[in-house]
Amino acid sequence: MDLSATRNCNCLAARRRARAITRRYDERLRPHGLQSTQFSVLAALALTGPTPLGELADRLGLERTTLTRSANRMEAEGWIADAESADARVRRLTLTRAGREKIERAYPAWKAVQDEIDEETQLEAE
Repeated sequence: MDLSATRNCNCLAARRRARAITRRYDERLRPHGLQSTQFSVLAALALTGPTPLGELADRLGLERTTLTRSANRMEAEGWIADAESADARVRRLTLTRAGREKIERAYPAWKAVQDEIDEETQLEAE
């Protein structure tokens, strides 16, 4: 069996590209004390309001356990809090005032990377 075709694996290439993009966001968000995944959680909560953890995980394409760990860290920082829930079995998350301030301060850094990557992608497509 000739496995030389695996050198050009699309799956590996996509993962490599995703990691490179994530590093760029993380570098720009680091001075704001955020990682890209944390920014995404804060942004999602800012857009949707109080949201069940499972629904938020689905919306962000994250494993529930991964989001739980991240949410616990962000709660300790005071950026998110548990919201009231009609069902005690459902953990609902909400953005705090500190979380809104955090994302608003970090937004220009995120937007700069977003615009750069959009421009690069557009140039690659031409």
